[in-house]
Formats: sequence, C-alpha cells, structure tokens
Amino acid sequence: MTDARPELLVTAFSDYICPFCYVGDARLNRLRESFRVKINWCLLEIHPETPAEGRPVSELGYDPETWEQLMAALDVLAAEEGLEFAEHSFTANSHRALLLAEAAKELGAASFYPLHRALFEAFLRDGRNLGDEAVLRAIIEEQGLEQSLGDQAWSDPRFEDNLKRYRLAAAQLEVRATPTFFVGTHRLDGAVPFDELWQAAQLAADEPS
Repeated sequence: MTDARPELLVTAFSDYICPFCYVGDARLNRLRESFRVKINWCLLEIHPETPAEGRPVSELGYDPETWEQLMAALDVLAAEEGLEFAEHSFTANSHRALLLAEAAKELGAASFYPLHRALFEAFLRDGRNLGDEAVLRAIIEEQGLEQSLGDQAWSDPRFEDNLKRYRLAAAQLEVRATPTFFVGTHRLDGAVPFDELWQAAQLAADEPS
C-alpha cells in the first residue's frame, strides 16, 4: 500500500539532558500521524563543562526566580505531552550519551529510536546520570543491544567528528537554544507550541522539492 502522507524533512538540534528537547521530541512524534517525518538529529552537547559525576543545577547560573519560571513552564509542557519528569535538581555530562546515539544511528531507525527515547527517559524521567558509563551500559542492555555498541561509540573517531560537525553547523546557523528545529525552510527555536510546529510542517510540505 502506498503511503499517502507527505514527506517532511526536519533538522533537529537537541541534547538528551535538555528537558525542553524531550518535549520537542514528543511533538515531532505527533507529526508522524500526518507526515512521513525524516529527522536529521544534530546532537549538540549543551553543558560540556559538566563533570562525569554531574553537578547541581544551581551551578548553571540561573537566578532562582528565572529557574522557577522555567520549571513551571516545563510542568505545563509535560502535562500537554503526557510526559513524566523527575525533579530537575542536577545536570549531567551528555557527551558519552550523544556518542552512543550517533553509533546507534548506523544500526537503523529500529535500534536508534528506542535508544534515543530511553536516553531521554533515563535522565529526565528517572534521574539517572548519563555521564556514568555504567548507566549507559545498563541502558544498552535494557534495549537489547550489544555492549560492543558502546565500545565502538566511545572509541571510533567518526562519532566525535560528527559531534564536531554539529557544533560547527550550530555556530554557522546561530543556534542558541535547544531544541532548534528546521522544518523545510522554517526555523523554530525552543519547544514551540504544537500548533506552530504543525503550521511549519504544513508549509514545508507544500514547498517545491
């Protein structure tokens, strides 16, 4: 049977420790009901200075009032998408998790997407430290993948090169927030309302290829 849904190409700059990226991912998934969504995930490390053991969010530089407003907004977005969040009290170093996801891309969508969602859930829902190799190896096992995936992700320079390319692209495109989505020729900064994402998708689908 021919799939009548129009194809939709999206480039997404995202990080697994970013709660608004988790919301954005859920909203992109909602588009799949009406579009054949193909996403170029540009995995962008937002806090490379964070040590492997993680650090309190109080060290991120937000004043308490701004942080409280961000978390209140996040509560609303999470409720809209049916997502569960642990208390966001610490941040993690996501570098190894991003490399792991890059390696999983080579296994195809059937392996990448379950791992992709598990990485979001591990940190943002369950409060597990993505900077801890043991945690990542446990996630690999939980997803039924071979431990050699982690070995390859953390030793093959190709995946580090991919992350460098994403950082360069982000700089060239002046990406200043995660998530940032490019839907056709339309740019969306942050976890925009689903209606705004939907409108961009419709406009992109109507653009000449």
